[in-house]
Amino acid sequence: MDQPFPFSKQQLLPQEETLEVLKQKGELFIGLPKENQYQEKRICLTPDAVNALTSNGHRVLIESGAGEAANYTDIDYTNAGGEITNDIKKVFSCPLILKVEPPTLAEIELINPQTIIISALQIKTQEKKYFEALAKKRITAIAFEYIRDEDGKYPAVRSLSEIAGISSILIASELMATSNGGNGLMFGNISGVPPVEVVIIGAGTVGQFAARSALGLGANIKIFDNSITKLRNIQTNLNQTVYTSTIQPKNLLKALKRCDVAIGAVRGKDRSPVVVTNTMVEHMKKGAVIIDVSIDMGGCFESSEITTHKKPVLEKYGVLHYGVPNIPSRYPRTSSISISNIFTPYLLKIGEDGGLENSLRFDRGLRNGLYMYHGILTNKSVGDWFGLSYNDINFLIF
Repeated sequence: MDQPFPFSKQQLLPQEETLEVLKQKGELFIGLPKENQYQEKRICLTPDAVNALTSNGHRVLIESGAGEAANYTDIDYTNAGGEITNDIKKVFSCPLILKVEPPTLAEIELINPQTIIISALQIKTQEKKYFEALAKKRITAIAFEYIRDEDGKYPAVRSLSEIAGISSILIASELMATSNGGNGLMFGNISGVPPVEVVIIGAGTVGQFAARSALGLGANIKIFDNSITKLRNIQTNLNQTVYTSTIQPKNLLKALKRCDVAIGAVRGKDRSPVVVTNTMVEHMKKGAVIIDVSIDMGGCFESSEITTHKKPVLEKYGVLHYGVPNIPSRYPRTSSISISNIFTPYLLKIGEDGGLENSLRFDRGLRNGLYMYHGILTNKSVGDWFGLSYNDINFLIF
């Protein structure tokens, strides 16, 4: 008996393919609240960025005084097409909220359900209830420090590391002045005067930009890192031969005994490794300066302690210790421009794509920054850190 043919002749003919039709360009309504975290002076969008967004048909609502700490007035923002309000509830009721610091639990209370938040996450400072509060409101949250660019790098982290690296040398030069309790030495290659000796521990972005600034000011530098690849890259990027070494206690101690400035820029997975012990610091010159840039991850000098912008320096063993965690906030205008340059193209792209959903679908780098999607945790490291269940974003979006 003949088997019936499973397809009709009509079904075997080539069929029209139905392609997904992208949504039309969407209008974003962005809220920009004033930062209220201790000593946070940065703002996510400069007036120029607001102008670029409003020119593309988007609305930006800014809390009055939000840019003042970075020397941007309310008039600067209104001239750029932004809307100013004194009502914090109005700002937090916007569908898309931009912040530098992650929102506090009190701020999450003001946010409407299903809102999108783009801010830093700062996982080391968070608590489990923060994520539970976001989940309760079914919020979609993106951490800008986890956003990747087309090269697989983290543009926000790199920009802030560049600022921290350059700042560390500028701060050291200030602290060495006798008016600030320093040893009276000056950066700058003065004829007949031995140059300032700088030790940089860590050859990442912070170390590279600290080295570049120190060389520009005529200092002698020594760079220590346990990654030969990083040491090789720093030589190439600086375009000159400098002293480099792996972190061996004998070599490091010898360099620290002679140096006038030591910069700590070593990152760890959960905590920065302690590379310089108290005994090593005791052997340093009196009046030498330590800038521990990695203090936000515990610090790589055993003698380091967290300090504030108002009282930034501690003296231990006759050595000046600078341990402010948020160095870029010391230069809020430059830092704000840097953050704004990262945010603006993404916001314009989200508008062009017709909303965040489509942008997340097509932009893997942006998707990498996502840690909450409609109240569902999507970041593995957050889930592991806090013992929360998480879902793969690729199963939720497609």
